[in-house]
Amino acid sequence: MIAVVVYLGITAYQVWRIGQQYAPQAAGAIVVMGAAQYNGVPSPDLAARLEQAALLWHQHYAPLIMVTGSKEPGDAYTEAQASARYLASVGVPRTDILEAGGRDSWENLSEAAPPLIARGDTSVLVVTDKFHVARSMAIASSVGLTPHPTPTQTSPITGFSAVPYYAKETLGVALGRIIGFDNLDSFRSLG
Repeated sequence: MIAVVVYLGITAYQVWRIGQQYAPQAAGAIVVMGAAQYNGVPSPDLAARLEQAALLWHQHYAPLIMVTGSKEPGDAYTEAQASARYLASVGVPRTDILEAGGRDSWENLSEAAPPLIARGDTSVLVVTDKFHVARSMAIASSVGLTPHPTPTQTSPITGFSAVPYYAKETLGVALGRIIGFDNLDSFRSLG
């Protein structure tokens, strides 16, 4: 029991610490992790991620933005489609935007990786919320990408409201390291 508590404590610190890193550098692409959208309009959380990606693109850190995410039953747009529309509205040409869909972080990155790798764009800037950076970076590495953390600096999820997200990500990273990040979804379906 002590070992489990120590492991979770160390993992919690790592999740927090990695989320504090902001390391933009020249890369082949910017990968935006999906989040909720409402009838084609990004949620405030997704909009913050997209603003960060657009900033990095405008600053010429990468020539391409890969947006990710699928849709819930009944949705007219995927998260990726809503993201692409948003980026186009802030001046990113559609030719510089690629889309990949997935129900979770693993699927998003495992579907985003093949077209990026085929283009030779394995070095990527990962844009998500600070609490989500550690797991996103681990998954990106496991699917053949070389990720660099560039969390959004304007997330609406801050302060005490971020604590449950950090707790969830701590468990996800801790468990993903043991059973593999590709198995997290099937593990959740058991309980």
